[in-house]
Amino acid sequence: MLDKAVVVLRAAAATPCALGELCERTGLPRATAHRLAVGLETHRLLARDADGRWRPGPALGELAHGHGDPLLAAADEVLPELRDLTGESIQLYRRDGDARVCVAAAEPSSGLRDTVPVGVRVSMAAGSGAKVLAAWSRGPAAAFSEAVLEEVRRRGWAQSVAEREAGVASVSAPVRDADGTVVAAVSVSGPVDRIGRRPGARWADALLTAARRLEGRLAEVG
Repeated sequence: MLDKAVVVLRAAAATPCALGELCERTGLPRATAHRLAVGLETHRLLARDADGRWRPGPALGELAHGHGDPLLAAADEVLPELRDLTGESIQLYRRDGDARVCVAAAEPSSGLRDTVPVGVRVSMAAGSGAKVLAAWSRGPAAAFSEAVLEEVRRRGWAQSVAEREAGVASVSAPVRDADGTVVAAVSVSGPVDRIGRRPGARWADALLTAARRLEGRLAEVG
């Protein structure tokens, strides 16, 4: 099985591919290829892009450089606890140019969810995570007015309702490194019917606590 997993990993590393392409490249049955790709994704050796295609995941770079990412190591502990507290989907985003990338996530085991696969690139034009990353970024933020970004900075968090996706609400907070630079945004998201049209009123405090915990872990290794 290890040999087959390596075959899947090599196939996806060549160029991003959907499941059908993965089966063609590897010669594996559809169910086998899917099971192995999902397993590699769980361990962050593969990730999926915005079109759902598998590509190399962040863990490959970490292994190549001989060390892990301290933010992701902290996220492995903090995000599941925030998920269990809220009962909602949790994401951690980093900005990459004109997009934000989901670098870690924790999903409820059942019920309606706002699933954002790790590795997916999401627009910086909408959503609470985009507002947070834009508010403390030196990059262009034309999608949001300065008044909106100033309000985010004043509050210390951002919220959105049906901006990134119809029927989804979210609230996000910044995560800073030891120098005080915002390096990520942590988010709680879920259906508007459940999370409400004022998600910040419900989950901002818990989210800010989680952000401080992530920052504390970064400071420990910084």
